[in-house]
Amino acid sequence: MRSELFNQARETSGPGMTLQNSKMLRVALNGEFFARQGAMVAYQGEVDFAYQGAGGIGRLFKKAITGEGLPLMRVSGRGDVFLARDAWEIHVIDLEGDSVTVNGENVLAFESGLQWDIRRVEGAGIAAGGLFNTVFTGQGRLAIACHGTPVMLNVDQPTFVDTDSAVAWSSSLRTGVRRTVKAGALIGRGSGEAVQLAFEGQGFVLVQASEGPQVPVQQG
Repeated sequence: MRSELFNQARETSGPGMTLQNSKMLRVALNGEFFARQGAMVAYQGEVDFAYQGAGGIGRLFKKAITGEGLPLMRVSGRGDVFLARDAWEIHVIDLEGDSVTVNGENVLAFESGLQWDIRRVEGAGIAAGGLFNTVFTGQGRLAIACHGTPVMLNVDQPTFVDTDSAVAWSSSLRTGVRRTVKAGALIGRGSGEAVQLAFEGQGFVLVQASEGPQVPVQQG
């Protein structure tokens, strides 16, 4: 049996967390890591999956009052694990003792050596739409999933991004909320929400080409 597909889709090799292709992550596991619940599409070897929850009392409390949080599973053992999320594009970030802030919806997996916490965007109350994100710090790899090909903006002037389109940004940036004052100003791609994340300082913000998958409205 022959097919070019067999060559194109051949399993990659290499230690740790790497891209199998642009829409699938491969983790050569010898220990443990954390992944979004339901992200596993295949695995080989002796691998165990356990519910992780929000990860700590403080984060559980934040998740309860904000609706934000990471539905995590702890993956442990020895083998190869393949992860994906609805054919979204996947990108791997190497943290080298520094920090990055990520929208919880875009987190796919991360190595257990990273520290993480849920934090609120300054200037956004709970009633403002759940503007809470996840900060990763330390040494290790983090995989994010983007709904559409992203663009990385260099923040050297005031920058504004739709709250559902911002994927990740430098934790050193000052963040806030900007509300469009003109009534009926439908400036976003989705529902017309006139609220944006505001970024100031020096750093970057990664923006996906979508506000995420649209939830169908059920007819009564």
